[in-house]
Parts: sequence; structure tokens; C-alpha cells
Amino acid sequence: MTLATNPAQPTAAVPTLVKIVATIGPACDTPEMVARLISAGVGVFRLNFSHGSFDQHEGRLRVIRSVASSMGLPVAVLGDLPGPKIRTGRVDDLDGSGGLRLGTGQEVLIEASNVPARIDRGIPMLGCTYGGIVRDALPGQRVLINDGVIRMLVVASEVHDGAAVLRCAVTTGGVVTSSKGINLPDTDLKIPAITQRDLECVQWAVGQGIDFLALSFVRTADEVRELKRILAGMCAVEFGTDQTGEGSMIPVIAKIEKPQAVAQMESIVEAADAIMVARGDLGVEMDLAHVPVVQKQLIATADSWGKPCIVATQMLETMIQSMTPTRAEASDVANAVFDGADCVMLSGETAVGKYPLVTVETMRRIVEAAEGRMLESSIAPSPPRRVVQTGYRTAALAHGAWHVARDIGARLVVCWSQRGGAARYLSQTGFRIPIVAYSSSARETRRMGLLKGVRALRCDVPGDERSALAEWNRRVDEDLVALGWARPGDPIVLVAGRPLGVQGAANTLAVHFVGNPSTGFRTHV
Repeated sequence: MTLATNPAQPTAAVPTLVKIVATIGPACDTPEMVARLISAGVGVFRLNFSHGSFDQHEGRLRVIRSVASSMGLPVAVLGDLPGPKIRTGRVDDLDGSGGLRLGTGQEVLIEASNVPARIDRGIPMLGCTYGGIVRDALPGQRVLINDGVIRMLVVASEVHDGAAVLRCAVTTGGVVTSSKGINLPDTDLKIPAITQRDLECVQWAVGQGIDFLALSFVRTADEVRELKRILAGMCAVEFGTDQTGEGSMIPVIAKIEKPQAVAQMESIVEAADAIMVARGDLGVEMDLAHVPVVQKQLIATADSWGKPCIVATQMLETMIQSMTPTRAEASDVANAVFDGADCVMLSGETAVGKYPLVTVETMRRIVEAAEGRMLESSIAPSPPRRVVQTGYRTAALAHGAWHVARDIGARLVVCWSQRGGAARYLSQTGFRIPIVAYSSSARETRRMGLLKGVRALRCDVPGDERSALAEWNRRVDEDLVALGWARPGDPIVLVAGRPLGVQGAANTLAVHFVGNPSTGFRTHV
């Protein structure tokens, strides 16, 4: 591997530990802007399958991969499945309000088919994308539209001019426009977790080699396992099997945005490869006052299982239109870092906002400041309890590496992590210094993009097994200095194994001073 950095867009000298996920959209999908966002700190780009065509997603994916390759840095791409999101149908400007204005106390009919909105004999009628809404929703249950801006209560299910409809009473009015989300927080929906549209997106994602898939509106661990079963078949056919015999499985991120998922968080975290605290729908589906508490619980649960946790939605929402966030938003990002989040995510701020680059730079500065404060803490990090229970030797080695790094004041921990296992264990241990992970697999280096503290680099395994560790050691020196991540003489901790490049071989730890050939891994070791 040869690092090809762009002098006009240098890589940040000190990577943040918490990763930044940015949604790509029309505001930031040019090669120039993607390069700037990567340089500013974006490690994962999100494709939102709820918007745009596959042709648009393919074009953006091509830009990300091309730019990342030219910069010599692995950048992951996360595909976010639409899920069973219920929406209103088309709403034309029916009354001069730009849509259909609903007044408090007014009765509204919701039709169980995706038809255009209309006014029938003075009664507003809305279409709906979910045909089972009339069957599932019961009298007295809430119907929320546009993230709860408009609120209604179900009065009855009935037939109107031959069509099944839900009669509702408006408790908080407002203007309804096309394709706005409908939430039914009190209703036991019979809608499947994985829709036909989701399956189309999964098939496209597998064909394009997407690095992660996020499953929306998860309610149970079985839904996560179902997607994994679907992926196991698709990936094995598309890519064949690897040395584990499992095929190139795409990791699944469970989005927690429903009260049912909160109640089942332990089993969902166990089943998923990572979770996302999707605060948008979560804040609509449950009492908003409880969302901060749930966020902390989810981060702690993910940490106990050693699974990455992404905190998402409205983190710097003001910056869609403004060059500066509110003080509350800055505190929100910092508190996610303090709580132990592995990633913080931007949605509309980068996808459609006016200032995508400024937004990422602002988020990075907030993360840096929060991490700087955490470095002052006397509380020692520790590996998650579930990982300790495994008794796996790499977990023990990772924990030992933390003690060594602390005692020598190491600037970095560097490991060879062929399939990402060693990098995961090091990340889970809670290092407060960056972890640089090498692998010969381009796919695995990208997938390390969600691991807190880990910056991955791709490198071919040196050909001579007897001197492989020493050759890699020399390569580490060159890369760290070239990237500006370390200076000659800086102490680092090296973790690798014999033979280099084999999964699960991590068994050796060494102290090394950058540029000093008498330390670290030597040919005769």
C-alpha cells in the first residue's frame, strides 16, 4: 500500500476516537466535497434508502470509493433501509396552505390505501401507505403525523363510500403535506419488519459491496436475525465463502426507534453487530422526556456487549440553515461522547444542509474537546463484561496492551487485525489513545470504520514469513510519520501474531519507539 494523501486536503494529524458518520446527499455528493468531508473527519458515509433512486446511490457510492482510494484511506458506507415507515399519500395544495390544513377538534378520515388527499363533503380525507392501519389501530389510540407536529386520536374504524377508513379527531392541528411520516405509538402493528422495498435495497447493497446495513424500526431480536439469514444466503452467492465458511456477511446495525425495541434492548444488542439510537422516531413514539435516559441505557448496554453504538438525529440540526449550532446541540454531541458512544451521526445537516463541511468541522471540534476532557479523568477504562466472560486470548492481550500503553505513555496502539477481531477487542477495552489497525483486506479495513478509536490502513502481508513482522514494523514507522499521527521517537505499542495476516493469530505485544530499529519487532525475534 502506498499512502496517497492530497496536500490540499491533509489528513487530520490526531484522529478523534469517536467516529463521525455523515449522510451523503445532494448538498455534499461532489468529489471535491467528499474529499473535504473525509479530511475533516468523516469515517463513514450513510446512504439513506428512504430517498433517492438506486442510480443516485450508485453514483454517490462511486464518488466515495474513488475519492477514498485516491486519499489512501478506507472509508465505510452504511446503507440505511427504509423499513416499514408509514406515510401519508400525495397531498396537493387543497386550501391555499401548501397542503391540507387540519384544525384542532376537526374530524379526519384516513383511508387504508395510498390515494391522494381530498375533501369529501367537508371532511378531509388522507391516503396512507399501510393498508392494515384500519385493522390495527383501535379507538383511543394516538395517530401522529410529521414527527408529532399533528396529533389525532382514533374514534372508530368504518366504511366510507365503500372504502375502509379510520375516523380520527384532531387534538393538535397543522398542515399536512405529501409523504409525511405517520406514527402509531399505542398500536400493535402487524406490519412486517422487512418490507419488499427493504429486500430490493438489501439485494442492491450486497451487489455493490456496501459495508453495513441498518435495519429500521426493529422491535425484536428475531427481526435482526431474520435479516442476517437473508444476508447469509445473498452474500454467499455474491461473494462466495471466506476462510470461516460464513461468506462475506454484511454487519447489521439495529436502529432503536420504537418502545418495543427499548423493552427488548438486551436481546437486540446481542443479536446485532451494532446499534443506532435513532432519536427521531424514538422521540415521537415515546415520551420525549425519557429519550435522554434511554440513550444512556442503550449506550451502556451496547458497551457491555462490546458492540458499537451510533447516536443519531438532530445532533446539529440548526446547522442545516445556520453556520453555528445552538449551545444545546453542542452539549448534546459532547454528552454522547461522555456517555461512551462510538459514533455520532449527521443526517440532513450534511445531506441537504447549506454548510456540510462547516458542520462536520464543528462536530469534530466538539468531539475533540470532549475527548480532551475525558483524558483528564482518573477513571481507568475496562473491557466490557461480556467480552471478559469469553476468556478469549485476544481480549486478554488487548487488556494487557492498555496497561502497557498507560505505563509508557504511548501515543498510539498499532495492531495487525486481518478480520478486525484484534481491532474490536482493543476498541472495546476503552483506550483513550488512537488504535491503528492494519489488514490486507480492503473490505475489513472499511468495516473497522465504526470502531471507536480505530483508524484502519490496508497493507499487503509481507512475503517472507520469517521477517514479516519486522517488515511490517518498518512500514508502520513510515505510515505514522507520513500521516502525521506520530513523530520519530514517540512510544507506541505493537500487537500482532505469527504468522502475520492470519485470522486469530494475535499473540505478541511489543513496545516500540517510532524510527528506532532496535525496538519493536525485529527480524530475529
